[in-house]
Amino acid sequence: MRKSPHFMALGGIALSAGLIAAATTGAAAEPAPTVAPEQLQAMQRDLGLTASEAEQLVKDEGRARSLENELRDDLGAKFGGAVFDSDTGELTVSVTDSDAVETVEDAGAEAEVVTYGQDTLDEIVGDLNSSAKEAGSGVTGWYSDVEADTVVMTVEKGAAAAGKEFLADAGVDKGAVKVKQSAENPKTYADIVGGNAFYINGTSRCSIGFAVTTGFVTAGHCGSPGDSVSGAGGGSGSFSGSVFPGRDMGYVTTSGWNPTSQVNNYSGGTVSVNGSSRAPVGSSICRSGSTTGWHCGTIQARNQTVRYPQGVVYGLTRTNVCAEPGDSGGSWVSGDQAQGVTSGGSGNCSSGGTTYYQEVNPILDRWGLTLA
Repeated sequence: MRKSPHFMALGGIALSAGLIAAATTGAAAEPAPTVAPEQLQAMQRDLGLTASEAEQLVKDEGRARSLENELRDDLGAKFGGAVFDSDTGELTVSVTDSDAVETVEDAGAEAEVVTYGQDTLDEIVGDLNSSAKEAGSGVTGWYSDVEADTVVMTVEKGAAAAGKEFLADAGVDKGAVKVKQSAENPKTYADIVGGNAFYINGTSRCSIGFAVTTGFVTAGHCGSPGDSVSGAGGGSGSFSGSVFPGRDMGYVTTSGWNPTSQVNNYSGGTVSVNGSSRAPVGSSICRSGSTTGWHCGTIQARNQTVRYPQGVVYGLTRTNVCAEPGDSGGSWVSGDQAQGVTSGGSGNCSSGGTTYYQEVNPILDRWGLTLA
């Protein structure tokens, strides 16, 4: 039986300030779930369904949820888990005692007698979790497979022995675990890419400048030391350093966020950064930011002093590139060389304007950082 997929929608709200943007039989009787049209459209697109099929699937899943909850309560310790088949709309409930089969079938579900059941499988997962640090490098993960009534341990190809050794060390029931070689090489989906959005204390938004080996650099006015940081696609961190006014330098240390040498070009791709050699005045330069995307212009002058309402900032670089709130901290690139991070400016990307950036090399020097 094929398990139905899960969908999760992520959203955010941003506020702007400066160039920071603030960021039982009841089973059958259950009313039809209310689903947003956008979700139904995504189901049609990704599951290959018609509009009516998507609507029917939502109804079937709603009934299955109620039925599973009802049977979990009724069966108690005999309940072994449940799996929904999106092709047939049927729910199969695992039971650890054959005496429970009739209860399941009378409720309108299929019954399957199993050896372990969900609770036991989850206990085995918990035991493996307790020994996770002892797993060999070829072991990539493990999970409860209720449908197969087993715990599946995935290992890299050729690493089956490492998986079996880990099982022995963890002291779990080997008969309840299946070691499966897989081409999977899991990593977090949160990559540190210049120009992408990040959120400060869950309220305001800025843009990533450039990844360094321990996190990323951005504008100092985006946050203060200790402020929490999160990415739209995952990853977290906090400001480890910030200077503003005077300069506009920020450094975020991250966790679960993979440093890359890429900057978002907001045309469906990225550009690679291969160093931070400073471009001469008059050079072309491009900027990436989470509000207005990718814009280019010319370096007009260096050693610009700017008197912001929050205080004076020295040593900025002046350009004729536009920017808007939320672009703060974003990447500036000339050729394949990192130049700086967005500080502030005037105007917008409808009428044009002047934007200043903080040079990147002084940020790297201040905290002893290395570009990714």
